[in-house]
Amino acid sequence: MSPLHESVPPKLYGGTERVVAFLTDELVELGHDVTLFATADSRTLAKLVGCAPTGLRLAGCGDAVPHHLAMLERVFEAAADFDVVHLHTDYFGFPFASRHDVPSVTTMHGRLDLRDWEPVFRAYPDAPLVSISDAQRGPLPYANWAGTVHHGLPRNLLSFHSRTEGYLAFLGRVSPEKGLDRAIEIAKRLGLPLKVAAKIGEPDRPYFEEVIRPLLGSAEVEFVGEIDESQKDGFLGGAAALLFPIDWPEPFGLVMIEAMACGTPVVAFRRGSVAEVMRDGVSGYVVDSLDEAMERTVDALYLSRGDCRDYFDERFTAERMARDYLGIYESLADLAVGSKMNLGRGAVSVAAVAADDLGDGTGAGLADVLANAH
Repeated sequence: MSPLHESVPPKLYGGTERVVAFLTDELVELGHDVTLFATADSRTLAKLVGCAPTGLRLAGCGDAVPHHLAMLERVFEAAADFDVVHLHTDYFGFPFASRHDVPSVTTMHGRLDLRDWEPVFRAYPDAPLVSISDAQRGPLPYANWAGTVHHGLPRNLLSFHSRTEGYLAFLGRVSPEKGLDRAIEIAKRLGLPLKVAAKIGEPDRPYFEEVIRPLLGSAEVEFVGEIDESQKDGFLGGAAALLFPIDWPEPFGLVMIEAMACGTPVVAFRRGSVAEVMRDGVSGYVVDSLDEAMERTVDALYLSRGDCRDYFDERFTAERMARDYLGIYESLADLAVGSKMNLGRGAVSVAAVAADDLGDGTGAGLADVLANAH
């Protein structure tokens, strides 16, 4: 059940669906039998079950919740065929999973400090969860955490760039918590060019019009707009540094490791997962203020891009991510049936489901991956 909001992988913006695509394909590469429930135009090495013609966001869908509830029903009708169900749909899968005997686990892709969410986690205290960073767990210390799995990218997805085109980069959503206004200020005060590749969602359009648009008039700032996967290598690889001036409890920050894969250092504010993902002085710098960000941005220009790429290879590949998840699947199956699955010899059949942003305006990610291990 992979992104109905976006294809798998997404045509443009969509972090959760991108991770689902990487995980699903890597499980296949490791010899496992994978079925992906997703939009019919998804591209995958897995068996594909199309649950919508194309991504709901780009199709102009007004309410995605009914589509995802219908898909969850479809998935759990077949739950007896699977040994492990891996959900990426935030809490939407909890009621379905609690009524089936098949072991399940839910990866939480978004922020968890939302007060209105607490009742549902209290109602399903035994639901096994995976965090995408240890920092993400903070608001829910009482939850049933099965593990933390950092995101990973295919090793050859993005190429190493030893030379840059001398600009700073910002890649992500145009929203107050992503800090584009701070990125523009850093670039202007340093007198360095800034290229902005960003999605503007309707909830964030007032912020763009009132705060960001007036800042775009200078020669230093080029607003590229939303880019696709094929454009990302050149955009990030050509940057001298990526600015990540967030002002929210970032659950992971996929763009940080995308930049590292290109050899591009990151200057990131110390919020959420940042200090956990970064290696200060190698992959870039972690900062606490605008003044420090300016200073460290200059320092980042002199870091070894080769060391930055090596750090990515050491910690953030899709193969490492898939093997981490296989360990969790095995633990869940052991608890359920008291016998160890043979996950090391290509014996897992995985059905993947993903769904994103079910209309709550928080940017919380949603995506399902179902794992069936024989």
